[in-house]
Amino acid sequence: MDKVEQSIVFLLTPKSKIVTLNEDNTIRQCLEKMKHYGYSAMPVLNHKGEYVATVSEGDFLWHLLQKGEYNIETQEDYTLKDIIRMTWNKPIHIYAKLEEVLTQVMDQNFVPVIDDRGMFMGIITRKSVMQYYSKKYLESPIA
Repeated sequence: MDKVEQSIVFLLTPKSKIVTLNEDNTIRQCLEKMKHYGYSAMPVLNHKGEYVATVSEGDFLWHLLQKGEYNIETQEDYTLKDIIRMTWNKPIHIYAKLEEVLTQVMDQNFVPVIDDRGMFMGIITRKSVMQYYSKKYLESPIA
């Protein structure tokens, strides 16, 4: 594997192409955005553009069940800060090796990528990793 392939940059979907949520958004805003784009999980950033966490449909469901408030209007009273799990979907550094991505992408649909300052760079999807390895396999002499 050459140095370019050891880097994860070539697998990165840049932040300019990623729909994100802000930790200060209301639950209602986030639910509507997720519904509009059809995503089941989305990266959450702070006002500086730093990666905070990933929020999933399940996080919203648990919030609704715990609060017992199912009307969408009542969700204006809560922000993402009220429900995010900081330990789920940990980011990986932009200089990480491909092997590190593999470990995480087996358990989640995408891996958030950050720079030295914690700024969100984008994501690496499970699909992009699978496509890369599929192409490598088909190009190999054993295929």
